[in-house]
Amino acid sequence: MRTLLLFVFALSTLLPAAAVAQAPATPSALPAQDANQRDLVIAKDKTSGPPAAAAPVHLPRSYALVVGISHYKNLPAKAQLQYPDRDAADIYSTLISASAGQFPAENVHKLINEQATLANLNHELEDWLPKVTSPDDRVVIYFAGHGFISGGKAYIAPYDIDPSNIAPTAFPMDELGKLIGSRIHGKWKVLLTDACHSGAITPEDDTAQVNKSLLDLNTSIFSLTASRDREQSFESSQWGGGHGIFTYYVIRGLEGEADTSGDGIVTADELAEYVHQNVRLATHTRQNPTSERGSFDPNMVLAYNPGTSAKCTGPDCAGKLRYGNFVIDANMDDTEVWLDGKSLGIFKKGVPQRFPGITPGPHTIRGAHEGYAPDGPREEQIYPGQDTAVSIRILIARQRNHAAVEVFNQGLEHYNKGFEANYKLAAVDFAKALTIDPQYSQAALYLGRTQHALYQDDDATKSLKRAIEIDPEYLEARLSYAAVLLDTGDLDEAVRQLDSVTKRDTSNGMAWYLESQAYVRKGSYSQAVDSGEQAVKYTPANAEAHLWLGEALRKKQQCAEARTQYETYLSLSNFNSALAGKLNYYLLGSLIGMGSKKRATQQDIWRELRAQAFVGICDCEWMQKDYDAAATNCQKALTLTPTDLFANYRLGLVMAEQYNQVGGIALLQDARKYFGAVISINPQTDEAARSRKYLANIDSVLAQTPGGHP
Repeated sequence: MRTLLLFVFALSTLLPAAAVAQAPATPSALPAQDANQRDLVIAKDKTSGPPAAAAPVHLPRSYALVVGISHYKNLPAKAQLQYPDRDAADIYSTLISASAGQFPAENVHKLINEQATLANLNHELEDWLPKVTSPDDRVVIYFAGHGFISGGKAYIAPYDIDPSNIAPTAFPMDELGKLIGSRIHGKWKVLLTDACHSGAITPEDDTAQVNKSLLDLNTSIFSLTASRDREQSFESSQWGGGHGIFTYYVIRGLEGEADTSGDGIVTADELAEYVHQNVRLATHTRQNPTSERGSFDPNMVLAYNPGTSAKCTGPDCAGKLRYGNFVIDANMDDTEVWLDGKSLGIFKKGVPQRFPGITPGPHTIRGAHEGYAPDGPREEQIYPGQDTAVSIRILIARQRNHAAVEVFNQGLEHYNKGFEANYKLAAVDFAKALTIDPQYSQAALYLGRTQHALYQDDDATKSLKRAIEIDPEYLEARLSYAAVLLDTGDLDEAVRQLDSVTKRDTSNGMAWYLESQAYVRKGSYSQAVDSGEQAVKYTPANAEAHLWLGEALRKKQQCAEARTQYETYLSLSNFNSALAGKLNYYLLGSLIGMGSKKRATQQDIWRELRAQAFVGICDCEWMQKDYDAAATNCQKALTLTPTDLFANYRLGLVMAEQYNQVGGIALLQDARKYFGAVISINPQTDEAARSRKYLANIDSVLAQTPGGHP
């Protein structure tokens, strides 16, 4: 079976040598042996007419390195880039998505900005990938950033490149070619290049030379470049909220839009044609992607995503949407609007603008007009497949201290980047802004949010209360305060804050959602249902709102209604494991009944919440005495989180009940295993106490049964 080395290389800007740290810990290498090995049998449907059912697809072991650098340690401000870090982040999400690349997340290493040092690149390319890959594996290497020419040679620019001493501080492209050809294993090779976003900085000759160097890496590859030798490659906020247009359409193509046959398989030929047509159309032929086909197989499989092709219209297509859209308007002419710190342009009064392809999750929106106080910054949620309307309202208000605003904006830049190191920098700036202007409610809000992100909940509580004291009508501050209260367990105060929000803004779906959560945890299930119904009414694409409404209905033993909500949640959250955990800034990291609070990684939260939905369905089926179905859904929960206490407990009960009905020592021994798991997971819970009693009864039965010793 031929397999795929997918070499994805996006060079955002190429700089000559005359133009132009401290490294974070190198990501740990994965062991060479991978339990995620899969059998690959792929057959591309070449028939005309309606698409046939997708052929069985066996994907090879898959590994990837994803690198994106927008901000360089030693380059001047004019040489810093806009979107390579975001390009890389979304390529990463596409690769691990179940509806595109299907790479195991643990097999994908990501280096963003300051992580992408020369030392870390050397480790990943010369040590990790050669050790873990084998001849039949699929491998992706993605790089978005600068390229350089020095001494007639082309180089990849790491974060810490020294522009005055390029050769020893950059990664030679010819060396990369040698690594790909001899040490990084795999048969199929694809090269995608996105060069050059800054024609003002890059000499045309350097652009052409770097592109030629990339094409010369291997003659037996599929090569797709963003533009012709001397063309500029465009990037803009209008493409997916901020992308290079080439990378934007590569992502969309891999997600299924390039699958013109509708068979769920995106081939090299399909991707090349899709990207070429769409980039040319979007840029009015000013940018023309090109492909060098060498000896590649045009039917090589780049992505497998059944149910997501452009021609997919059946029931399997539901719940697969990845992006959402902002629709933004302003109440004054000449209002400038920023999304996540990047300008969207100047808006006219009463002329809404639509920005498609926005990653689900929280985004920072800010509007400003000279001579007026700004509107925002504030956070707005994006849900997959849904338009989010945002109104920028510029009002006459007291002017902020200029120095405070400047420091606050600096902190906001750090905050929007995410990661612990940036949050620490942001907290310093927000605190300084609040010192300069003690009435700066936004500085107090963002200081509290940053402290919460750093798990400093006592400090976060103080900062958020201060924001509310400064401005009692600041609903965003009350929502953030309620989120912290939910995490710290002060449910009554959380309800009071959320009730205050819903009285002022009856259509605030986020407030209703959090209130439903709080009532479920309080055991006030009727109130939880009422709040949950409002939440799904005003934010129907908020997956977690359906989950918590399902929890409330289940607790009221309204199983049919609960199951509908659980299934809606599972459909809405079944689009990307990496992004699903980010859908809600206020997503609770503490799950019901687990016996203790638990903060988790975003992906862990996604897994546990989906497991919670399956357990909820399992519990309803248990109550309805459908034990086979109950066992199936609890097993689905354990596939996601093997240490789910309630899934193990309910499975123990199901197996014991099935033994009571039909007999069979194996059922009783399975019940014993699950009850034992409950005790091991958390011996302090009520479920653990009951499990000990059940184990004593089971052991007594087994001791009296031939061959049934415990």
